[in-house]
Amino acid sequence: MKKILLVSNASWSMVKFRYGLMKSLVENNYKVYVVSPIDEYSKEIEEIGCEYIDIKIDNNGSNPFNDLKLVYDLYEIYKKIKPNLIIHYTIKPNIYGSFATMLSGCKSISIIPGLGYTFINENFTSKIAKVLYKIALKIPEQVWFINKDDIDEFINRKLIDKSKIELINGEGVNIDKFKSFNANKQTDKLVFLMIARVLKDKGIYEYIEAIKIVKLKYSNIEFWLMGQASNNPTAVREDEINSWVNLKYINYFGSVANVVDYINKSDCVVLPSYREGLSMSLMESASMSKPIITSNITGCKEVVDDRVNGYLCEVKNAIDLASKIEMMINLSQDERLAMGRAGREKIIREFDERIVIEKYLKTIKEILK
Repeated sequence: MKKILLVSNASWSMVKFRYGLMKSLVENNYKVYVVSPIDEYSKEIEEIGCEYIDIKIDNNGSNPFNDLKLVYDLYEIYKKIKPNLIIHYTIKPNIYGSFATMLSGCKSISIIPGLGYTFINENFTSKIAKVLYKIALKIPEQVWFINKDDIDEFINRKLIDKSKIELINGEGVNIDKFKSFNANKQTDKLVFLMIARVLKDKGIYEYIEAIKIVKLKYSNIEFWLMGQASNNPTAVREDEINSWVNLKYINYFGSVANVVDYINKSDCVVLPSYREGLSMSLMESASMSKPIITSNITGCKEVVDDRVNGYLCEVKNAIDLASKIEMMINLSQDERLAMGRAGREKIIREFDERIVIEKYLKTIKEILK
């Protein structure tokens, strides 16, 4: 059996974004290994049929000794397993995993699922990351991006050889799991739902400010927020979230394993993010025939045809976001349902995960010839 090794900075992201890929690789008779820090999702990786390997990755740190240790730990894993191909995800595996593949003589692909906080902020750590990217991305056979703007960013900064670049439509959506079905709504109110880690960069403050504006005019509306707090530098404090709940701006559900039920019970999904790789929550919501309101920025605008399956709003503009929410409120139920159907059709046409998985399988076969 050919051995494929997948490396990420989190087990939960492997299950959330790449469950279908892992399952398909196993079904195609590859021996699949997944290397990522252990969390509550790690067991699910093994249940798919992959062999799970725990590794420590300091995702938010910049200690060079920890990063050197990561290179060494990955090199030891690669040397022991001798995989036929390694696929790296996220910034530290892409950089330090690529160095480890060079030392071990293995072939690899780097996948850039978004630029992330470290890359998009202009500070010393960001500058170091870009230099390391420029060196590391010479090593893999190919480098895959999930939106064109990120490709342009890397090319303009001269961080990558154009011949290595491939573009895919995100991680893909399981359109059979995320499909529309009759909602058993808990309320007769119109429900707007935001699904995101509770970070400033996700547009959480714009969401709250827009809610304040809308609630001055409309009473029969509910706003929901779902997503985990984190130790990201732009994370919102827990006491601030609690204050929004106490003021009845939002209903907050924290991190939820099964988002399908919540999307199904909502009327519209909102994401006023500052930048995404390609938003999985928007793709899943559109796949479930929900209209979308989101920022006209990289990683969000790709999912929405403005005024067809939702509305695009100006980034970092709570007033414009509130106006788009009001436009959605003033649509008839039939008009909202028509928007939702248009979104479902768009996802099937452009973002079905089977399209993405076929790209993986074809590329793996070509590299392993």
